Amino acid sequence: MSNSPSILIVGAGAIGALYGSALSRSGARVGVVCRSDFEQVQRDGYRIASKLLGDHVFRPHAVLRDVAACATPPDYLILTVKVLPGVDRAALIRPAVGPGTVIVLIENGIDIEPEITAAFPDNELLSALAFVMVSRTASGEIHHQSLGSLAMGRYPAGATPAGERLVSLLKAGQIECRLTDNVVAARWQKAVWNAVFNPISILGGVLDTEAMLRTEADQAFIRKAMNEVCAVAAADGHPMNPKLVDRMIADTRALPGYKTSMALDYENGRPMEIEAILGNVVRAGQRLNVPIPALESVYAVAKMVEGKRA
Repeated sequence: MSNSPSILIVGAGAIGALYGSALSRSGARVGVVCRSDFEQVQRDGYRIASKLLGDHVFRPHAVLRDVAACATPPDYLILTVKVLPGVDRAALIRPAVGPGTVIVLIENGIDIEPEITAAFPDNELLSALAFVMVSRTASGEIHHQSLGSLAMGRYPAGATPAGERLVSLLKAGQIECRLTDNVVAARWQKAVWNAVFNPISILGGVLDTEAMLRTEADQAFIRKAMNEVCAVAAADGHPMNPKLVDRMIADTRALPGYKTSMALDYENGRPMEIEAILGNVVRAGQRLNVPIPALESVYAVAKMVEGKRA
């Protein structure tokens, strides 16, 4: 791998643009695949408004309309598309994956890696979790509200030079990033929050985090559902810190109310990642014989909301 690695970001929306800009600042040659904003980004790049990183313009090394237009396999292929039923992510990236390409997933959900490892068994896979508030506000325009850190590790476990290199590049681009040798446990830890707050945020129309934690009864239900996720994680071999749920609730209450990614998708008529974020947790609980009545109820009603909108 050269001193200036080639990186292709597939699904370069808000997440992809933010981390792509950081990698570009660190000296990587960053190309992006974007369909809806292709003309705008090709002409003007991405305009990123960020208090943390400063307002700036990210001009990718290459802007492609589809993956098949990638002439040379990149050193890293970063996938940031939504994990949705019916979306064949392996087929989407296949034209650009070469023998030495490291595939990186910056996506939500539990148990999202097997589809990729089955399709590319000889390629290294890095799984990453983003802790960030960022959104696309208009064509080619990104608003980075706060946070921005990444945790990543080799799937299913371990750390590698390729992961260390990518972390170094992100840090050089002002992104807080850490390697973990147990990324599956890290995904479960994020799911403790994600699998509860995200779907509940769409059950009452659009609820922000403040609305979901307004009363003691609200907090009690949220806590019950989060503890059920912890129970499933433990049954899967990844016990959580006993103080995790209380800490997450306290941290969420300390922030101004904000809308989850699923609430924003619901509000804007976009597909929602109900299956990846919650459905996979529910199925894991049922497979492992863990009682999860709160999660099953939230999942059932979330599917009703999704079905009504379809």
